[in-house]
Amino acid sequence: MLHGGPGNGFQVQADMEPLFQNRTGWWRIYPDLPGMGKTPAPDWLNNQDQVLEIVAEFVQVVAPNQRFVVSGLSYGGYLARGLVYKQGAIIDGVLLTVPPIETDPHKRVAPLHQVLFEDSDFLSSLTPAEENFLNLFVIRSLEVLEWIRINSMPGVSVANYTFWGRLWEHFAFSFPVDKLAAPFPGPTLILAGRQDSNCGYQEVWEILENYPRATFAVLDRAGHFLFADQQALFRALTNEWLDRVEEYIARSSASIK
Repeated sequence: MLHGGPGNGFQVQADMEPLFQNRTGWWRIYPDLPGMGKTPAPDWLNNQDQVLEIVAEFVQVVAPNQRFVVSGLSYGGYLARGLVYKQGAIIDGVLLTVPPIETDPHKRVAPLHQVLFEDSDFLSSLTPAEENFLNLFVIRSLEVLEWIRINSMPGVSVANYTFWGRLWEHFAFSFPVDKLAAPFPGPTLILAGRQDSNCGYQEVWEILENYPRATFAVLDRAGHFLFADQQALFRALTNEWLDRVEEYIARSSASIK
């Protein structure tokens, strides 16, 4: 499960772990990506292809010769599509939450930022660091703020921004990540925020034919913090996706036998 940037593994762990309270048989892995959390970024690490290679090698080290499922939040959704491009034949399911399609923020098609709800004391509750993310809050509630404060800001505070600056210079893969040799056959869930002014939602439609087993949901009252803005819907849709993945794996295993 690949987190956003700059963040850390705990960011997605907080989103996903509640879904497994009543599920068995899943081994969940929440790595800190290079230059984030507790994972260093060496000086030679300069581009996205290298990051993807590290992630792919990590998967093979922790789960050698095993099939796996991948989820990606925001930036993690870009890396997840890289894994599909490189290793799709051994992946059984994909979850993409507010994924960026266009890597250049200045070229993205995204709605203008808007606020749909605001608690009266929201702005006065922000720390200076949190004010830097003000334009990502569509729902300015104290509940959403507390979620972001507990689960996202710790990763933001320890990220290696020197590395992050280097990565932005070579942010796009050297290959066309969304031009797959064949459509990905596994169950997929793609979630976008209707008010996501960061990554938008319209461009996600362009990759939908890569995933013929995809549910594609654009959630109203949700921005780039979709998982917090619409937590109940996020959990309901993701639980249904997990059901489909389990069914797909069971059917695939039965056909092999």
